[in-house]
Amino acid sequence: MFSAIFSTSPPVAPDAPNFHPVSSEFQGDDLFGELEPQDTEWTCAGGFAVETQTWYNFLEDGTSFMCQVIHSAVGVWFPTIQFTCKIYNPNTKESTWRSINVSNFVTPPPGLDKRSSKADEFTITHKSAPGTDTPETYVIRANLSDDLQISVDIARPASAPGWKVGKGPKGGFSYFGTDTANPEGYVVHRFWPRDSVSGMIIHHGQATSVKGPGMFVHAIQGMRPNLVAARWNFAHFQSDAFGGASAIQMEFTTIDSYGGKGAGSGFVSVNIGSLVLGGKLAAVTAETKWPDQALPDQADVMSRAVHSKTAIDPDTGYAAPTEFVFRWAAPSIVPDAQGALDATLQFDVGQPDAYKGLIEKVDVLAEIPKVIKTVVNYVAGTKPYIYQWLNSVTLSVAVPEGLIPGSSGVLQIPGSVYTEATFIS
Repeated sequence: MFSAIFSTSPPVAPDAPNFHPVSSEFQGDDLFGELEPQDTEWTCAGGFAVETQTWYNFLEDGTSFMCQVIHSAVGVWFPTIQFTCKIYNPNTKESTWRSINVSNFVTPPPGLDKRSSKADEFTITHKSAPGTDTPETYVIRANLSDDLQISVDIARPASAPGWKVGKGPKGGFSYFGTDTANPEGYVVHRFWPRDSVSGMIIHHGQATSVKGPGMFVHAIQGMRPNLVAARWNFAHFQSDAFGGASAIQMEFTTIDSYGGKGAGSGFVSVNIGSLVLGGKLAAVTAETKWPDQALPDQADVMSRAVHSKTAIDPDTGYAAPTEFVFRWAAPSIVPDAQGALDATLQFDVGQPDAYKGLIEKVDVLAEIPKVIKTVVNYVAGTKPYIYQWLNSVTLSVAVPEGLIPGSSGVLQIPGSVYTEATFIS
């Protein structure tokens, strides 16, 4: 209180921008920032921060496989570290879910850097092999319960480098507050747009070999989660057709308190994404949607997640999507295949009484650590939910000459998409 009374800082206008999206900070040729080793190191930030490393993969039989480490810091309390895993088979509808609080978390483990971590229940080892076809690999070994063990290697191909939006140390960051040098909070995402998993999952004593494409994301929410966003959208598409394809998007919409004109100008949507085509990282996309501005129908760079059709879900009270349209557009970043890229993913997920491909509606408050609930005040009467879908879809993409040998024009790429729609307030 006293520091505020005697502050020598100049007063801030009430309509000064208090949200600074990464999607507006970097444009055009500056969108692609190749990841550096420190970008995917654990920061284990104090204060209020949730940091995650998440691997998503599709297996050969169509199964969705996800594993994640969550580091949750809440003020002066000791951080909570969780390991979560979800395996969903769309053929049998069997869903396997584990979420455990781990003991004796350490990063870096002896002899490794902070891209690796370990606890009593797991080890995750980052291995580098520069100059090879797979320059980076995560080796994951986890004993999650008496009836679930994981032993997998997840490797990134050299042709699909990891990315963040924007080069340099500030690449990837959206800042909250009027002063970006001393922000109230931040959000940052760093991605591997395409990787490959191989190894073994042991469930109920039965070992199953696993193999298939996927992605990895290292993310940090550097403030209370209820202040970061009112909504999230996430799409993860993979296909082995045409030499390997990936299309991913991550979008969040701020609460009303953070926007371009101070408190009350919020509900700003920040969307970032990428396209891998012909096995090569072909484009990075980013776009900001301000609440008082309509987006143009066409633009050189587009990154959009639209709930094109919705219906009230009586289970949650939200106007949940029944159809999605995801859109990517950007110039190709492949040196010998220049030109415009334009991709669309449109698919129906059914009505609330008969959803198609719905894995689960996740009750967020039932899953987050209890210590976080004590400091997060959600609006009375609201109940945050994450909708999770897995669907077979077709990505429609216009590609320039030379990107995919023997192919040009508009391609129809069959594949699988994992989608999340999160409602927080």
